Amino acid sequence: MAGEITTDFDQVVEKITRNYISDEVFVTKDNRRLPGRSSIIILIKRLRSLMFPGYFEEKNFEYQDARYFVGNTLNSIRRELRQQVETALLYTNDSHTREQVAEKSDAIAKHFIGKLAEIQSLLLKDVQAGFDGDPAAKSRQEIISSYPGVFAIFVYRMAHELYLQQVPFIPRIMSEYAHSRTGIDINPGAVIGEYFFIDHGTGVVIGETTKIGDNVKLYQGVTLGALSTRKGQLLADVKRHPTIENNVTIYSGATILGGETVIGANSIIGGNTFITESVPAYTKVSLKAPEMVFQVDTPKDDGQVWMWDWVI
Repeated sequence: MAGEITTDFDQVVEKITRNYISDEVFVTKDNRRLPGRSSIIILIKRLRSLMFPGYFEEKNFEYQDARYFVGNTLNSIRRELRQQVETALLYTNDSHTREQVAEKSDAIAKHFIGKLAEIQSLLLKDVQAGFDGDPAAKSRQEIISSYPGVFAIFVYRMAHELYLQQVPFIPRIMSEYAHSRTGIDINPGAVIGEYFFIDHGTGVVIGETTKIGDNVKLYQGVTLGALSTRKGQLLADVKRHPTIENNVTIYSGATILGGETVIGANSIIGGNTFITESVPAYTKVSLKAPEMVFQVDTPKDDGQVWMWDWVI
């Protein structure tokens, strides 16, 4: 046995308390704390309401009240974001005063607010890409209200802006919330162009240093990953995920690995392919179809069975 299990209450208390003290992962500095996950989720919902008003509330959105709605919602977002950013920065800060951290947090919140109209324009293009690329879609409204890919992209675009501002914790909390909701894992560090769509979505992974151009479409189960992460933290800030150029479609189950791997513009990557080398522009990549064997049992008049085989 790895160790005897004690039933002594005081000993259990002592051992757990000792773990708290011995490993800094448990101990906050000067009573600092991490950003609140529940607060970040509320922030995501407010941002979604701002980007797509009337879709996710149980009340009608009236356009004559739009200016009041936008102003009020922006103030709420800025206030909550500033508080959470300050909490995150204080946790990781060792050299700045609380006043300096508060000033930086306010600047980050203002910058983020200033980017929201631009992000909304990008999201509308993503929605249009979803509608244009899916014959099953009945309207853009259906895309916004129902498609998990759009939700994951929406959260990514918000988290990416905070990632660019080097905000700790919050971008990853946001992206992992979207991951838990959709099965789509987009690291906030990835760089993704406009008119982007993920169809179906479950199992998609997009790594931190991935670069994706404009008008790219992914299907379920696609992985844009690293060749190896054995070196762990030594690979931080190293380009280890692929680059996908403009107008590329990647079908379900495809795996594309490596920081030097480039998928050229206007290429089509077939399902279940495994790629670790660059692909030139205007290339179609597919697997050779496996051999399938069909067997049909046909009864004879005497009750016996003829068995017919053919191969495709």
